[in-house]
Amino acid sequence: MWLIARRSFAQDWARLTATMLAVLFSVGLMSGALQFALRAEASVSGSDASEYARVDVLVQPRGADPDDVFSVPQGEVRPGAIASVPGVAAVAGDASVPVTIVGAHGKPVTPPAGAATALRPWIPDARLSAYHLVSGRAPAADDEVAVVRHVARAGGLHAGSATTLLLPNSTQRVRVVGVVTVRGRGAVASGDLILGTPTAVHRAAGLRPGTWQGLWVKAAPGVTAAALRARLVPVMRPAVVRKASDVRHRQSAELQGAGASVGGAIGMLASVAVFTGLFVVANAFGTLVRQRTRRLALLSAIGARPRQIKRLVRFEALVLEVVASAGGLVAGYGVSEVLTRLFAQDGFDISAGEVQVGWVALAFPFAAGVVTTQLAAWRPARRAARRAARIAPIEALRSSTAEGRGRVWPRLVGALAIFGASWMFFGPVFAVANDKTEVGIDRTIGIVVLILMGSMVCVSGLAVLAPFFVGPLGGLVGRLGMLVSGESGRLARATITRSPRRVSSAAASLMLGVALVAATGLLITSVHQRGAEAGAQTLAADHVIATNSRTSDGAAPLPGDTAARVARVPGVTSAVALTRTEVQLVSPKTKVVDGDPGDPVFLNVTGASDVRPVLRFGGYLPALRPGEIGVASPLVKAYHLWPGRRIVVHGARGNVTLTVAGRYHDPSHVFADQALVAPATMAMLDPRATTSAVLVRGTASTRALAAAVADVPVARVYDPAAYVRVAVASMEKGLRVVYGFIGMSLVISLFGMATTMSLSVFERTREFGMLGAVGTTVRQIRSMVRWEAATVVLLGVLLGMATAVGTVALLHVATGSSYIRVHLPWWLLAVVVGGAAAVTWATSALPARRAAGVPVLEAAKAE
Repeated sequence: MWLIARRSFAQDWARLTATMLAVLFSVGLMSGALQFALRAEASVSGSDASEYARVDVLVQPRGADPDDVFSVPQGEVRPGAIASVPGVAAVAGDASVPVTIVGAHGKPVTPPAGAATALRPWIPDARLSAYHLVSGRAPAADDEVAVVRHVARAGGLHAGSATTLLLPNSTQRVRVVGVVTVRGRGAVASGDLILGTPTAVHRAAGLRPGTWQGLWVKAAPGVTAAALRARLVPVMRPAVVRKASDVRHRQSAELQGAGASVGGAIGMLASVAVFTGLFVVANAFGTLVRQRTRRLALLSAIGARPRQIKRLVRFEALVLEVVASAGGLVAGYGVSEVLTRLFAQDGFDISAGEVQVGWVALAFPFAAGVVTTQLAAWRPARRAARRAARIAPIEALRSSTAEGRGRVWPRLVGALAIFGASWMFFGPVFAVANDKTEVGIDRTIGIVVLILMGSMVCVSGLAVLAPFFVGPLGGLVGRLGMLVSGESGRLARATITRSPRRVSSAAASLMLGVALVAATGLLITSVHQRGAEAGAQTLAADHVIATNSRTSDGAAPLPGDTAARVARVPGVTSAVALTRTEVQLVSPKTKVVDGDPGDPVFLNVTGASDVRPVLRFGGYLPALRPGEIGVASPLVKAYHLWPGRRIVVHGARGNVTLTVAGRYHDPSHVFADQALVAPATMAMLDPRATTSAVLVRGTASTRALAAAVADVPVARVYDPAAYVRVAVASMEKGLRVVYGFIGMSLVISLFGMATTMSLSVFERTREFGMLGAVGTTVRQIRSMVRWEAATVVLLGVLLGMATAVGTVALLHVATGSSYIRVHLPWWLLAVVVGGAAAVTWATSALPARRAAGVPVLEAAKAE
């Protein structure tokens, strides 16, 4: 068998190389997806270095949330007599101010995935400070800062660079004088750090003289952290005194949980790559083995047992997959880098995580490629052995292009089993749709991911049923071919209906590609079309001032004084700033199910003054007074937040009691998607709430408005239509992750289709040669191939478009979102059909030309 395998490789290297490339790209996509998942997890759970590494005890204001170690403590503490407490070796004040730093490229530096950027004071005492300078020096003036290494790399900054800080209430020009690491890492658990002088940070935090948001305390030699904490509790009461090690451990635990969640989410999306690879490789191997039926039958005729034939096919597959998997590992690093750059543009930056080169990153994709290819080759090998054993020796010497009809029931049962397996994804959709803790875009994204995965499984079921559709479609195309091409059309009809599995194999990969493209296109066009309609319906402002960049929390914030600047511009009659924060709903509590209260409910709250001049909301919402909140209609129904009801929310300053003043509806889901409060109420909830946009009414020119915010590098003045486009694009933040994996899976599916189509044409070299011997011209042979390709296009497009339309219809029903509608624009259908036809004919034309030009004697020797 080894000698036979060697000869097969020597004779069929062209066909085997095409199959090997299909495997290589599939493994490359799997490897890249795994690399991205590991790097994303490392960027979250691997950046667990803590600024508290050398601190023994932390003193924080009363009301500090022990369950949220990443929250900024609200309130103030005074060092008082803490330095005189026995066992205290050193004390330093701490404060944290949310900040956005602009990189050398003029765009905000995105912090590591899921983290934030904070302005913190430089701690000069080496007994407390974990900051290690790798270049430059410590900040000495109020306009000097040091940055962590991740900021320096991501923003293209170095010692001596001048940049801008976007603070909650102002902008500040600063100079980077140093780059630091913490325990050898370029970021800390909470994200990126900008380190300024204590005086500058104290002023930016708005603290009273002699107070800080927290205190770092170092124990004297021989004094444990627990003992020092016990001594400080009565002295610092009512402040909260904690061991720093407890905070560090809690940070590490939360990051590990977040890393596992990120890895799980990316792993689910990466399974699209595994599915695509299995689908493509199975098709390629099925075609490759089918066209060798004659050779395998001859081996059976001279004594080869079915077990040996299966072993031969699997051995050839093993050699291919080992070589292809090794190449796929290399290609995977390129795929991972593309994904990393793509998602960084969407605010999901994982560059803080190092490129993974461990055994998991290398062995798992390699093993996955081997196992995937073996699974893909198992069924063709089994079928080839069974078919070779049934063919009589004299029959083995004849052409093997004709196919038996095969049994219908096994194919139907297999398809039904696959459709049933799709409910592994469709089933959880009901749980997500009925989850009261998920409202808005997060719930929609979860449903979209599950339904897309289930639909891809259904594609496999349709591929199993595809041969049943070949006969009717082939007859239809053949009749059309007879009208147009005469004898060539008749021959094409005969070959199509005689070999349904060959046509369906090529159409299956095309169907997957069409389903991916059409479903994605339908989603995008639906979101954009509805977003434009709803935005025009809601926005009444003449201009919108917002940033043109994104961070991990969404759009980069504007300084808090932007609205005041704009209001001074001549011609401006109204300038409304939209501020954002997130609060937890404390009361009313969510319904307890089986003793489980469920996850906490968080609300996205928008703060604004009177929005009636600039926004048109549905429902009834009176002018909001301090202590009142307007609630979006979906939340009213989900949590029974009826007008007049008193609720309790937990904000940055603790619990706040509010009264529901009314219900409204933001059809755009952009400006105030869940809740709306007055600026005074927002100050109670979160005095550092970031400004997302400023809505402007009046006759002021764009040039005058731009001049008012000229010192904010990322600020832009938009007209209403342009801002709506930007805002709608921001809603695709989570979906772009899906689109990235689907796009790369599309490349693999198209490559698999090209491979399968080329192999199917090459398989018929003997048939084309014989047709040439009886007088068929090269032109007629090419026409036959084109009509067969038309059948492939028709079958792939019909099944693919049916899958895409069904997927979007199911998404519309499951999500209930007006942004997801079944609307098939003519241009999308034209693009899909034209692209499918171009790819199909391009991949079949060259092999057909070569096969048609083969001399008769050589064609007679072909398999």
